[in-house]
This record gives sequence, C-alpha cells and structure tokens, in this order.
Amino acid sequence: MGIKWIFITIFQILVAIGVFAALVYIVKYIVNKGRLIARFKRSRLSNPQEYFPSDEVFLLKQVFYLIVILVIIMICLYLTFDWNEGFYFVYLLDIIVSLYLALRMDKDSLKDKVLLFLLIPFGSITGLLFGDSIVVLLDLTHIIGYLYFIKVYFRKFVEYTENNGLGITIILLFAIILVSFLFTLVVENVSPMDSITMVSNAFTSNSFDASGKNIIGKLNSLVLAWSGFILSGVGTATLAVSIVNEHVDRKFAKVNDLIKKKKEEK
Repeated sequence: MGIKWIFITIFQILVAIGVFAALVYIVKYIVNKGRLIARFKRSRLSNPQEYFPSDEVFLLKQVFYLIVILVIIMICLYLTFDWNEGFYFVYLLDIIVSLYLALRMDKDSLKDKVLLFLLIPFGSITGLLFGDSIVVLLDLTHIIGYLYFIKVYFRKFVEYTENNGLGITIILLFAIILVSFLFTLVVENVSPMDSITMVSNAFTSNSFDASGKNIIGKLNSLVLAWSGFILSGVGTATLAVSIVNEHVDRKFAKVNDLIKKKKEEK
C-alpha cells in the first residue's frame, strides 16, 4: 500500500508538471500566433486611450502592479487556510495567475528555471484532476515563489512610478485597503473573497456587506464596485476638463475680440 501510494503521488506530480508545461506552451502559441488576438491588439478596442484620458491610463497601469500583488496575497491565503468556498474557482485563478507570471518572466538562467518550477500550481492542478491529494503540500514551495513575485511586482510599481513622474499617493490607498482587508478577515472571521468584497463596497460607498451568495457573485460585485468607481472618476475628470476648456475658449475669444477692436480703432 505504501509503495502504491508513493507511485500515485509521483504520478500526480509528473502530471501536474506536464499539464502546466503544456498550458504554458499553448497560451504562448495562442498569444504569439493567434490571428484573433493579433487583430485585437491592432484594433481600437485594445487601446486604453480610447476609453480613458492619458493621465488615467498611466494611473491604471500603476495600479495594475498593486492589483497583481493583492490577487497573489489572496491566493496565498486560500492555499494556506481551509476556507470552504469556491475551491474550483481558486484553483483556476491560481493556475491563470501562475501562467501569466510564467509567460512574463525570463527562462534563461538557473534562477529563472527554479522560479518557474516554484510557479507550478501542484495543489490546484491535482485538485482539479484528482481531488484531495498529498501533492497539495507542494503548495508551500508555490507560496514561496509567489512571495518572490510580490517583491518583483512591488519593485516594478516603484520603477514605473519614478520613470513616469507619478505620485506615490496610490501606495497609501493600497496600504489602507490591504490593512482593512486583513483586519476584516480576522475581526469578521470571513473568507478572503468576502473580506475584499466588504472592504471594496465600503470604500466605494455602497455598503459593508459581502454581495453575492457564491464566489462568482462576489467576484461580479467586486468588478462592478471598482469599475463604477473608476468610470465615475473618469467622468468627473472629463467633465472638469470640458468646463476648463470652455472657460479658456471664452477667455481667448474675448482677447481676440479686444485685439480686433484695437486694430479697427487704429
């Protein structure tokens, strides 16, 4: 029984490595060779400046690095603690984030290869394919890999902020949300998805309740809350710019009229 268990565990580990390697290759091929994706990249739909002012685009790119960090923290919490909520969704999210990080990193040096191994979501892949398995213990190495990429993306955030002359006020906002997220997690004794939903709803002035009865509904509530918050900010900025432009145009018109009158008097 012991030898059989060892063989099953080794088999599941090899399957997880093979599945992850195949997914990396398939996604990389689709991204590089896919015609639809190539057309989408060239279309106006993929250009964020079609939807947002240029300053807002820089801000969203800046925030993106912090969002990646927050998502990684949530995944690590789900992998570490036993919350009976949407395991399959967490497994899929873990695999998607791991694939994204693997495709974005170099794979030349020995360090890169070690990091690539640490990114393999053994527990999530075996959980989807085989159910509960001892392989889930390898999530400890996976979390170590995630912690490294938290440092990497925070460094990218700092570099992007400095290179584009952006303010770091956003880090204060991120710190408030992160601390509130962890505080709510402990004090309210809720899952990470409930906690981030409650904090997001409170921050965007909706409520303090976790909207949605399951993890998909909560994710939908999360997307709607932050999308509405971002779009309302864009609308306010656009309106303000429009008012300022109209005021400046009127001033210029008055100046032009005065210049014409002076010329006519001469």
